[in-house]
Amino acid sequence: MIRIALYQPDIPQNTGAMMRLAACMGVGLDVIEPTAFPWDERKIRRGALDYIDHIDLTRHGDWTAFLKHYENQNRRIVLMTTKGAIPYTAHEFRADDILLAGSESSGVPDHVHDRADSRIIIPMRPGLRSLNVVNATSMILGEALRQTNNVFIEERPTVQSE
Repeated sequence: MIRIALYQPDIPQNTGAMMRLAACMGVGLDVIEPTAFPWDERKIRRGALDYIDHIDLTRHGDWTAFLKHYENQNRRIVLMTTKGAIPYTAHEFRADDILLAGSESSGVPDHVHDRADSRIIIPMRPGLRSLNVVNATSMILGEALRQTNNVFIEERPTVQSE
């Protein structure tokens, strides 16, 4: 299943919101530490609300630990970056991709950028820098789930009108 990975996040509220996104969409979340904030579950819960109890969360001590964790799984790392070359809508996602988001303030260092299997971008109006990391991930995750037919849809009763 597709996973989201956060590289050294800066803002606990964004991490909490990413947890909520992952829980609602039924994907796992990896947090690659160190974070720029103390891992305070109370602050993170503020963004994640009660969704934190419904998430497949893995914390990694650093980039090397993250890579080691997935080394035998043949997963692709798809970096979501403003320095990407391929629009996310033109990228062919796989069901086992890991969507990697950089830290809010600095993205990812060159060695992480170079290690990514793909680098994708959200085309935007000229002169504007970037979207919020959770908004950008939501857009890209939606496309990835659509392409891989992994969209989580709860069966709902149909409403019939007469």
